[in-house]
Amino acid sequence: MSKILVTGAAGFIGFHLSKRLLERGDTVVGYDNMNDYYDVTLKEARLEQLVSMPGFRMVRAGLEDRTTLEQLFAEEGFDVVINLATQAGVRYSISNPHAYIQSNLVGFINILEACRHNKVEHLVYASSSSVYGANTTMPFSTHHNVDHPVSLYAATKKSNELMAHTYSSLYGLPTTGLRFFTTYGPWGRPDMALFLFTKAILEGKPIDVYDYGKMRRDFTYIDDVIEGIVRVADNVPVPNPLWSGAAPDPATSYAPYRIYNIGNNNPVMLLDFIETLEKHLGRPAQKNMMPIQDGDVPETCADVDDLMRDVGFRPATTVEEGIGRFVAWYQSYYKVEISS
Repeated sequence: MSKILVTGAAGFIGFHLSKRLLERGDTVVGYDNMNDYYDVTLKEARLEQLVSMPGFRMVRAGLEDRTTLEQLFAEEGFDVVINLATQAGVRYSISNPHAYIQSNLVGFINILEACRHNKVEHLVYASSSSVYGANTTMPFSTHHNVDHPVSLYAATKKSNELMAHTYSSLYGLPTTGLRFFTTYGPWGRPDMALFLFTKAILEGKPIDVYDYGKMRRDFTYIDDVIEGIVRVADNVPVPNPLWSGAAPDPATSYAPYRIYNIGNNNPVMLLDFIETLEKHLGRPAQKNMMPIQDGDVPETCADVDDLMRDVGFRPATTVEEGIGRFVAWYQSYYKVEISS
């Protein structure tokens, strides 16, 4: 049993993670600024479930609020910090760049400083598959160089990895970055494709299909993501004795630092993803075929061999199963009729 801070606790991944930690007996403090990037009522509905569970309490503030954050760390004495409170979205970063600097950079340095000064045993933080940017070698490996991001969002995530390494090196703070691949499932974000597509199809409205449906994504079901986070959080990184500055491995270090991919290792073409959704909804989609958007990449695929080797887990939920569960949740939550 540990005392764990989960930032972004009202978010999609943060909600599921907090619930899982509470169910196994951990004490969880949630931290979220409840911004209106998407429907706040969905965030409130997630929180309603969490606050009813023993061992949970909520702090409503942003990571930029340094005073509140420092006071919280001093009072609580966290064993583990899991930072998921980042400004998400590749496309949103093009029109709202300053939001990413405040949340993902200023907020992250506040987290690092708080962990450093309060003897936190392990900082786990959300990175993203977006850091692979212009890389084309598949599957994407944490041992590959990732110096060519194609969105500001990706650049802030790469920056988080570099900042974390600095603190692991200077202060011996154990840090683990998790590169999440496209995550989906019940209670998901309304700005994500599955949610947008489901809503539009049920309302008889067309959907925008980018890259003419040819893009491939390593869609990863939420339960698999949560299992990966929990196992990694329990596995505090140690220095790699084989690390060499002559041939530096980006995924490990001479410091207590680690990077993992959490993805399904099974890319699915967007058109196939939509076809599976159509089957579960029992109706066809009207498709607006569009070119790929700025900041997007044509394919993602995660190499998860390190995750399997170090914590004994490999995501495996199929898109067929995962979409089915999402549609069942959507029908229940929004009280809509679906004849699949």
